[in-house]
Amino acid sequence: MFGRRRDGRRVKGIDPIVRITPYLMPMRCDAQVFLEHQIDFEAMTRYIAQQQAKGERLTHMQIIIAAYVRAISQHPEVNRFIKNKQYFARNNCSVAFTILKDPQDADSGETTVKLKFDLTDTVYDVRDRFNAAVEDSRDESTSNFVDKLVSVLFGVPGLPTLIVAIVRLLDRYGIAPRALIDELPFYVGMFITNNASIGLHHVNHHIYNFGNVGLFFGMGLIEKIAVVENGETRMKRFLPVGITADERVCGGAHYAGFFADAVRAMKDPSILEKPPEQVFFDHGLEYHVPKVGEAQKAKK
Repeated sequence: MFGRRRDGRRVKGIDPIVRITPYLMPMRCDAQVFLEHQIDFEAMTRYIAQQQAKGERLTHMQIIIAAYVRAISQHPEVNRFIKNKQYFARNNCSVAFTILKDPQDADSGETTVKLKFDLTDTVYDVRDRFNAAVEDSRDESTSNFVDKLVSVLFGVPGLPTLIVAIVRLLDRYGIAPRALIDELPFYVGMFITNNASIGLHHVNHHIYNFGNVGLFFGMGLIEKIAVVENGETRMKRFLPVGITADERVCGGAHYAGFFADAVRAMKDPSILEKPPEQVFFDHGLEYHVPKVGEAQKAKK
């Protein structure tokens, strides 16, 4: 309300052509655009093997998330969102993903993890945050906020419909409860899913009308594609990623720069080993998140 939300601040001075798009396409599903990127699986896997030899364990998904964080640090405009036809700069860099509660049991059920990152994070910082959050979510002594909320809602017939309608109304005017904004996975810059982990192909997943997800990345099964290298044709392995974006968020030039930086980082993850030389924040909306080690010290 009044240009401020718990998860962002109103952005003014936007290009008129960009600014009018929420009026032409009021819902996020109206503005979905679909992309596909083929990540060099062999190059990324070699990098992971080299890191493992040094005692650093990384995964493909962690590298993709780290590339996203790095690209946002250079192109904060992509981290905006639209609510009630107004543009807001998100006051965090956040990612959500779904995991099995028990990776060895497909029937164990799923839970959703939401993570916030600092724009200076390296691939190791991303890995540490990722692992700590997954471990905490799979801890039987703790209960995920979303899981508990859903259990309560479905305990009363008709309650889910009423509560969701109320939250939508409050969210429209920027007065939704902080607990919901902070915990629900629908309020993030990017949602990512690893379909390959359950044997499925990549998808171009929808971005929810509920909340303000701006990008959805869907990883899929490895594909072999014929390529020409050094004058010879061979079959090369690629990791396909389906990407769905809200085209209203910013101009095409900002998206182009964002994806160029993200792809560059995925091609050569070594550039993610050090913090970026410079971080850019949207309209002075600066935010920071303590590193995993720093956060643990603060709790003691």
